[in-house]
Amino acid sequence: MKIKTDSVLPIPSDRRIRWFEESYRVTLPKDYKQFIKESNGAVPETNVFEYAGHEYLVERFLCLLDKPREENVYGWYDLTSVLTQLDERLIDDEDLIGMNIIPIAALFAGDFVCLDFRNIENPSIVIWLHEESDELSPVTKKVAENFTEFLNMLKE
Repeated sequence: MKIKTDSVLPIPSDRRIRWFEESYRVTLPKDYKQFIKESNGAVPETNVFEYAGHEYLVERFLCLLDKPREENVYGWYDLTSVLTQLDERLIDDEDLIGMNIIPIAALFAGDFVCLDFRNIENPSIVIWLHEESDELSPVTKKVAENFTEFLNMLKE
């Protein structure tokens, strides 16, 4: 996968990654953690993938910033900011503590690529459909078994 190198945002500290995992009660996959340590918030050049006869455009990968409100004008792409905005449209259990669908990339037209932790042992990659999702009723489509498989789907 090719990225626009000038689009990479400050790399999150290990402490920030641990805080995120503890706060949202997930363990981010190793391949995804490695990606954000190298390409945090990057804009991909290979940014198109196909699923079910449709093409999707990845506008930007979301980031994890140590100080999202202070250190960067791209704080609205921070994982915590996006999770706060989408909140209950990403969960299907009002008693859930943490999150089980974590957005990781913004798609053209308001949808997101997400890690789906509803199978906590092996989170898959899904598209979260913003127009179809409602409070406590997220609508997703599985597109890949894991993050690496998803990256391999991307083309120019």
